[in-house]
Amino acid sequence: MNIIKFPNREDYAKICERPQMDTSQLSAIVEGVLKDIRENGDKAVKAYEEKFDKVSLDSLAVTEAEIAEAEQLVDKKLMDALVLAHNNIARFHEAQKFNGEKVETAPGVTCWQKSIAIEKVGLYIPGGTAPLFSTVLMLATPAKIAGCKEIVLCTPPNREGKVNPAILMAAKVAGVSKIFKAGGVQAIGAMAYGTETVPKVYKIFGPGNQFVMAAKQQVSLHDVAIDMPAGPSEVCVIADETSNPVFVAADLLSQAEHGLDSQVLFITTSEDMLQRVITETEKQLAALPRKEMAEASLKNSQFVLVKDSEEAMALSNAYAPEHLIIATKDYEALAEKVVNAGSVFLGSYACESAGDYASGTNHTLPTHGYALAYNGVNLDSYNRKVTFQHLTKEGVATIGPAVVCMAENEQLEAHANAMRVRVKEVL
Repeated sequence: MNIIKFPNREDYAKICERPQMDTSQLSAIVEGVLKDIRENGDKAVKAYEEKFDKVSLDSLAVTEAEIAEAEQLVDKKLMDALVLAHNNIARFHEAQKFNGEKVETAPGVTCWQKSIAIEKVGLYIPGGTAPLFSTVLMLATPAKIAGCKEIVLCTPPNREGKVNPAILMAAKVAGVSKIFKAGGVQAIGAMAYGTETVPKVYKIFGPGNQFVMAAKQQVSLHDVAIDMPAGPSEVCVIADETSNPVFVAADLLSQAEHGLDSQVLFITTSEDMLQRVITETEKQLAALPRKEMAEASLKNSQFVLVKDSEEAMALSNAYAPEHLIIATKDYEALAEKVVNAGSVFLGSYACESAGDYASGTNHTLPTHGYALAYNGVNLDSYNRKVTFQHLTKEGVATIGPAVVCMAENEQLEAHANAMRVRVKEVL
């Protein structure tokens, strides 16, 4: 961890830098795999599954028998947890439903919006360093609520050709339509282009490694929409002299164990708290099963002592974290000053893990500073808002002359004439 005390504002940009990986060859590799998937479909997907996931597959589709088998393998305690989390996620996202109102913008001119679900969506669920069954709930639950007709899920199988049972049960609980055994770039390509087995979708959601992210960005240029650009996961924790160092260290490490390129930013107004959190982090790190991964992540991380809460919030907003935990006594006041963040956790007891699993908010969030301009996945992510308008004769009389005038001045005569012929009829 890098310890920084009382930085100047001009130092913030350096503090906010994310870990950079060498991607010079990545784009070409991804482009080659995607081209193969586009041209050769299932055959190419299976070949890459054998190459990258070390599994030979007869079929890409998960069968009903495999889902039934998985149901016997997931213990009741985990199944109950999945149902609880799903219910909370559903409750939160149900509240986001859009009700468009008709607005008379001028006499005889009525405009409104209607929210219409994307018909086919694709969900990518990683299965590498950890089986992210929670992400199934986060992505499929709002898709189902939105009314998406087809919810397609791709996830890599293990070397026996089996998908993690908890992923299958989460998919069943959340209402996924079809599940396929495909990981990495080949999964993104399959959903973007469609194969003999995997349907083409209109928008792809879900996290992944640098290859998956590159694939999503490449296919988004011409073939399919994506949820958001993304990078490695991250958290910012803001603490003061009243914070609980055990809680803070646990929050930092819960993020650090995500991956080698994950990052944590700790900001505090108390030098004593800084030292206590450093000590506690080292203590808890030693007991973690994923110690080496968390340790590597901490090398990318910054522990920063600032003068006051104003500086703490200024640095946090400059960083634009995926997750922001405000563990100070005045968290409500500081929450009002949040400008850039994916998801915010307030007070000592609101750990990031709550949002990652079961509080109800969505954990698919903008990383790598994209919170400056993007929000996380929500119900609107699965909808398009289509605008409607209706003009009566009165409406033509009201706005027609202005429309003709504006079109003429833009030198678009056909535009002007389309309204002019109507104006002549009603006036």
